[in-house]
Amino acid sequence: MSKLLLVTSSLFGDQSKSSQLAGEFVQAWHRSHPGTTVVERALTAESIPHLSLGALGALMTPAEQRSTEQHATVAFADRLIEELEAADTIVLAVPMYNFSIPSTLKAWIDHVARAGRTFRYTAAGPEGLLKGKKVFVITGRGGVYTGDSPAKVFDFQEPYLRSVLGFLGLTDVSFVHVEGLKVSPEAAEQGVARARDAIAAHARASAA
Repeated sequence: MSKLLLVTSSLFGDQSKSSQLAGEFVQAWHRSHPGTTVVERALTAESIPHLSLGALGALMTPAEQRSTEQHATVAFADRLIEELEAADTIVLAVPMYNFSIPSTLKAWIDHVARAGRTFRYTAAGPEGLLKGKKVFVITGRGGVYTGDSPAKVFDFQEPYLRSVLGFLGLTDVSFVHVEGLKVSPEAAEQGVARARDAIAAHARASAA
């Protein structure tokens, strides 16, 4: 049975456009793949601690020498990695904050990027171990950063995510940008409409 992992990261929860459109994406995907099991991971300040010296120390301590707290710390990160490993399809809902990604998503990445588990170092260089999965990134952006927009140089969201996901072996990545949300009501409406068209196209292509 196919498994889909949905990761949301907006401060606005269900009210965010990235989360709403990602939800629509999952619904469209489920219609095309009715046997898919969906697992959702909502990243908030309460649910995803930022990486700490204590967490690094727990990972570096042999399992048989870890304290109860260290075991819990490693077990939490293990669950995040297991969700990624089990998923065939990954959907990331990512608002743009200050031209980049939310700190909660960065914290999630810091927990799942683990040498020997999601990537490894080889004589030929680093190798990502999360291979053979399809990733869809649904972004929410107040401005317009694609095409010929002069603001394109400020987009540190898509390039970073492509790089870090690729480092983990996730190279089959498609982006759906919901742009112009703060430009004007008309621009926001057009941005949502374009994103919905892209979502429908991805769903059709995946079912072909």
